[in-house]
Amino acid sequence: MKYKMIVLDMDDTLLTDNHTISDRNKRAIKAAQEKGIYVVLASGRPTAAMVHYAKELQLDQYNSYIISFNGSQIIDMAKEECIFEQTLSVEDVHDIYDFGQANNTAFITYKDGVIIGTKDSEYIDIERKLTGMPYKKVVDLKTNITKNCVKCLLLEEPSYLKTVETKLKQVRPDLSVSMSKPFFLEVMPKGIDKAATLKRLIDQLGILQKEIIAVGNAGNDLTMVEFAGLGVWVDNVTPELREKADLIVASNNNDGVAEIIEKKLL
Repeated sequence: MKYKMIVLDMDDTLLTDNHTISDRNKRAIKAAQEKGIYVVLASGRPTAAMVHYAKELQLDQYNSYIISFNGSQIIDMAKEECIFEQTLSVEDVHDIYDFGQANNTAFITYKDGVIIGTKDSEYIDIERKLTGMPYKKVVDLKTNITKNCVKCLLLEEPSYLKTVETKLKQVRPDLSVSMSKPFFLEVMPKGIDKAATLKRLIDQLGILQKEIIAVGNAGNDLTMVEFAGLGVWVDNVTPELREKADLIVASNNNDGVAEIIEKKLL
């Protein structure tokens, strides 16, 4: 099969545990792009926390794209402009916040390049470190969020957060809900996930579903891994998802991305 695109999750997939891209992964990605293959980064991260990685991989020079906020935005890297966005209404953001309060989780959303929340949390600290974005703790979330937002996160200890995920899916089936890390529960508009947004992108580019490889490691990657012509997990995949891909390659710390590129694209 001649593949025309590879789509890569970032945290715990492309990035090592110290949040860097290995030299082997960089070389493989550059070689794939030189062959005319689109390399797309698809992450739950905010756009601002992805662009510098995309430029490090020269996606802007090879006319490629990033899918950010778990599918809520598509960024054309060559033009550095957003070509697709779907948001949660203010009412939905406030309702998700109320749900988080009632269920004893931390809550964050994003506004003007800043993380917004109402409390301190070790898990919010992780998001701050991952994204490099400033955190603004406010007294009244609702008076600070008066416009639509692309995404919300509920954050708590992993085993408890799984029960919160189940409950939220029951009470708000009109939202898209998935885990990106065991302590990050992502909440987006209904119909928004990595696969749905990837479908929008490939339709625009004239690429077929079977011509895509998608690589991930976690619950928020499952839709795109199942959607792609070839779905791939890195070896550190969330255990309960392990059987839900076509292939498993080496872990994020052992150049799994380079492995699949070398085997299937080069």
